[in-house]
Parts: sequence; C-alpha cells; structure tokens
Amino acid sequence: MTARSHGTGRFHPSELGTLGEGVVFEEGVLVFNPAHVHIGNHVYVGHRAMLKGDTRGELRIGDGSWIGQDVYIQSAGGVTIGRRVGIGPRVSILTSVHAETPPPAPIIDAPLEFAPVEIGDGCDIGIGAVLLPGAKLGTCVQVGANAVVAGEHPPGAIIAGVPARMLRMRGER
Repeated sequence: MTARSHGTGRFHPSELGTLGEGVVFEEGVLVFNPAHVHIGNHVYVGHRAMLKGDTRGELRIGDGSWIGQDVYIQSAGGVTIGRRVGIGPRVSILTSVHAETPPPAPIIDAPLEFAPVEIGDGCDIGIGAVLLPGAKLGTCVQVGANAVVAGEHPPGAIIAGVPARMLRMRGER
C-alpha cells in the first residue's frame, strides 16, 4: 500500500457542500473533502476542530449546533448531527473500523467496515467522549464526559461510562 497525503484540510467556505447563514469557524478548523460536508444555519465550529468529509459518506450538521474545540469527526460511513446539538471539546466521532483478522495478519491490512453515526436533535456530548461506528442517539440524549458510545440509545437517556450504559432518563432522580 502506498501512503498518500489527504491534503492540508485548509478550505474556503464556498467549497462546502452546504453552508448555512451565520456559521462561525474559529482559527485552525480543518475540513477535508469539503464538498461532502453540509453545515446548517448558526453553527459554531471551535478552534482546531477537524471535519473529515468523505466521498463514501456525508457529514451533516444541523442548525444551531455547537462543535467544541479539538473535535474530530470522520464521516466515511456517514454522520448526521441534528439541530441544537452540543459536542464538547475533544470529542471523537468515528464511522469506520478495521475488520477483525486472525493473527499474524497486521490489523491495518484488514478491510474497513463502515457504519453511520446518528445524533438526534438536542443531544449533548460530553468532553472527550468517543462515538463508535453505528452509534445512534435519540433526541435529547446526554452523554457523559469520556464515555465510549456504541449501539442505540433512546430519546432522553443519560448515558456514561466505558462502555457507555444508560444511567437514567432525563427528568428522573
């Protein structure tokens, strides 16, 4: 396999697939494959965030969402972020993983498997959380700091931990 550059990530807003009104890009934001990145109205993208659009899957960010500093979003399998979503600093969203292969084959040589990530309207993703391929959050899910999220979680759930599990529903004590 020959290594090749993915480019610098520097972009002009006009290169994005969709760019809403009132979007703020802080210093150091990188966008790869910008034609596959779609950003709604009044979205904030924090310092040094890296948005990796991909020809295999679109990245869509809904109106009024907030993307914290140092966030990493890789959208080869597709990422949909709803409206009014808060994504804390240093969150990673991943949509691909290497298939498992028996030893002694190097893992990096295994084919990639893709699965979309879906984040419902009104969710809040805590600092440092990792959303794995196939994660699906219903509306208004709250994810704790440093959680590792896989699978589906119902609307209004509060989840945390490694792996993330439901602690309770919002509004319950």
